[in-house]
Amino acid sequence: MTEIATERLVLRRWRHGDRQPFAALNADPAVMEHFPSTLSRAESDALAGRIEAAFAERGFGLWAVEAGGAFIGFTGLNVPRFTAHFTPCVEIGWRLARPAWGHGYATEAARAALAYGFGELGLAEIVSFTSVTNVRSQAVMRRIGMTRDPQDDFDHPALDEDSPLRRHVLYRISAPAA
Repeated sequence: MTEIATERLVLRRWRHGDRQPFAALNADPAVMEHFPSTLSRAESDALAGRIEAAFAERGFGLWAVEAGGAFIGFTGLNVPRFTAHFTPCVEIGWRLARPAWGHGYATEAARAALAYGFGELGLAEIVSFTSVTNVRSQAVMRRIGMTRDPQDDFDHPALDEDSPLRRHVLYRISAPAA
């Protein structure tokens, strides 16, 4: 997989030059509002390394996203590392820098990632999840055709029991009928 181009975006493999703007978005409290904490530069670089390693391991992952030639975040497919009632699975996720919010980029990139997952990878289902408080991501999930059954909601096992982020919603989408 080299690149996925949409009308306004390019989803591509990561480059070394992506690490600084990635660290900046991971250090932004607004971007990381629905995560346990912001990330230090070392933590952000380690995450970028794990993302890139997933491509080598599985042939897919969280692509770097460019708009107008500039890195704005990531969108793509991932295999969660925790156990829950819906795992093993492939999830779709995104994280964009604050200046990229409100332009429809997350939805546009997510639609391209779904098409790749269902087309190139032949997946039968893709899930997405976030904390119950993350209404912006839930809106993207609905815009890309995902649906939620409240009975699927879960407590994220990697978060402390007293964390206000522990309760998560689960959205799903099945491959289009042939």
